[in-house]
Amino acid sequence: MVHLWLRAETKPKEHRAALTPNSCKVLIQNGFQITVEKSTQRTLNDEEYEREGCTLVPSGTWKNAPSDAYIIGLKELPENDTSPLSHSHIFFAHCYKNQDGWQDVIRRFVQGNGILLDLEFLTDEKASSLTNIYCDFSIDLYLGRRVAAFGYHAGFAGTALGLCVWAQQQIRPGEKYPSVDHFPNENDLITHVKDQLNKAIGIKGYTPRIMVMGALGRCGKGAADFARKVDIPEENIIKWDLEETKKGGPFPEILEADIFVNCIYLNQKIPPFLTKEMLDLQRKLSVIVDVSCDTTNPNNPIPVYTGNTTFGNPTIAVETKNAHPLDVIAIDHLPTLLPRESSEQYTTDLLPTLLELPNRDTARVWIDAEKLFREKASLIDS
Repeated sequence: MVHLWLRAETKPKEHRAALTPNSCKVLIQNGFQITVEKSTQRTLNDEEYEREGCTLVPSGTWKNAPSDAYIIGLKELPENDTSPLSHSHIFFAHCYKNQDGWQDVIRRFVQGNGILLDLEFLTDEKASSLTNIYCDFSIDLYLGRRVAAFGYHAGFAGTALGLCVWAQQQIRPGEKYPSVDHFPNENDLITHVKDQLNKAIGIKGYTPRIMVMGALGRCGKGAADFARKVDIPEENIIKWDLEETKKGGPFPEILEADIFVNCIYLNQKIPPFLTKEMLDLQRKLSVIVDVSCDTTNPNNPIPVYTGNTTFGNPTIAVETKNAHPLDVIAIDHLPTLLPRESSEQYTTDLLPTLLELPNRDTARVWIDAEKLFREKASLIDS
């Protein structure tokens, strides 16, 4: 019997879950054992899981789980803990693209003889037909398309927050954007953004132009879809993808948009989209939404700011020689703006792969995930 242990998320304002009560119901019907850590932060409440037959345990007790249990979550493990990891873990570790501290993360698994099965790298057959360096947020040129991704909701939420920040720049110029909380559903989010946007358009006298980089991927489609849902005209949604970017950056066209939403998946060094010097020029651009959040990646294509932002502190003001403001949103878990809907969509897509865990030794997705971990583990400094 495969035992999945859903750990409680500890990242501030992370309200999503790697397993929903609906997905747990299906897994239990297929012979899985599901343990769920209690959580007051998760939007899906404990009682919903209990009704589907899950066993509830205190938050943060996953280290005491049976040795054969898979510890499943979404975001990073609790901070300030460097102890060895002995279980098989399934989550987004953000350590396979040379991010800051990547060796420290992998070293914990090596020291504890555990295994990392990274959700970001659970992929289907190789997407070998892709040749452009600016690819889909949910595709890796060398690995294939992810079996499940939050990309659509990341782009969707990114445009929502980008429009809210742009609106505030018009309504309350010079005032820093406040802390953001999640919304119970898509309709409430759309209503809120429409209200702010209409006020801003009344002051500014025009509707903002939004440029989406990586527009044909899941993330880019989500970004464009949200713009449409709040009545941004199609001609104001500039959609760039493979054809438009084949010449390589920088791209001065970005400066002509009011809001730039970056939805690419970065897997190699590329010319920057923007440079700091470009921002000193005359421009309309006043909001950058870096959905991809490659801030600690040495190949970051938007090297005009440093450090991620958070839902508690959503924006970074970029200093330029231009009097026109420029705020950057770089939140690395944007889909939690709509935690219930994004969790349901994600786990629905992930479920067929989870159902292959009883045959992990022969299931290609899981074989490849473990192989990739072993390759990365062999690269860390001893």
